[in-house]
Amino acid sequence: MRKIMLLILAIGSITLFTACGASQENEQKTDGKLQVVTTFYPMYDFTKKIVGDNGDVSVLMTGETEPHDYEPSAKDIAKIQDADVFVYNSKEMETWVEAVLDSIDTKKTVVVEASQGIELMEMTEEEDHEDHEDHDHAHGVDPHIWLDPILAKKEVATIRDSLLKVDPVNQESYQKNSDGFMEQLTNLDQQFVAQFKSATQRDFVTQHAAFGYLAARYDLHQVAISGISPDQEPSPAELATIEDFVKAHQVEIIFTEELSSDKIASTIAKATGAELATLNTLEGLSKAQQAAGEDYLSVMETNLANLSKAIR
Repeated sequence: MRKIMLLILAIGSITLFTACGASQENEQKTDGKLQVVTTFYPMYDFTKKIVGDNGDVSVLMTGETEPHDYEPSAKDIAKIQDADVFVYNSKEMETWVEAVLDSIDTKKTVVVEASQGIELMEMTEEEDHEDHEDHDHAHGVDPHIWLDPILAKKEVATIRDSLLKVDPVNQESYQKNSDGFMEQLTNLDQQFVAQFKSATQRDFVTQHAAFGYLAARYDLHQVAISGISPDQEPSPAELATIEDFVKAHQVEIIFTEELSSDKIASTIAKATGAELATLNTLEGLSKAQQAAGEDYLSVMETNLANLSKAIR
């Protein structure tokens, strides 16, 4: 709640900031291209693949930023206000968006909630390690929709449909680009289905509860060390329960991620003899990773390869 109040105070100072920077921003848009601002990597990648060369797509959070902890600066808010289109995942993921939207002229900036129409999953009791007093995220709801390739297709369709309305001149290009990306997402889904179709060991232990949609899609069982945010630590009793599960089910691999500490996962691994491997939540890709050609599809294929070491 404290973060939201600080954000509202920050928004109050944006009018002057925006006015001072208006001439510079207008100069940047003289090429006439659509200006799209996205929140974090999956929204950026999905949107960029649809837009192609027809617009400039930017992202607020860098690959080194943990989205669960992100708070927009005055400059970030002004950037949203100046955009033609603003794309975010959901109010449950980007909890700061609702306060920011009060300052957005939606006649000028089209706001796209990519998860619109998708029913969010309730967290199970074993996944929800939420600190209800100190954490700002919506309690008991999983926002990690993009990690299910089929739901990713729905998000792509929502983004595409908004772009078709905003920029009718480039409708044919947007439709063609989205169709091609949709086909790739379908192929990705088929790879997951084929890999796990006959698996008998369907449990996997992961650093935080980000893979609920993926697990539900492919009939897997996620056991999360932390809750919906990776900085939520389990209680001693919860930690002991997870260690007992790892030992009882002879879990050989515990999955960590790149943007947060693996200290607790390492502790469990040492106590149980399990190894550590990586599952990428795609909440952020570094500039180096993107420069090397990595994207949503390639990272999800790597996730599949790594997950296959546990699901077999």
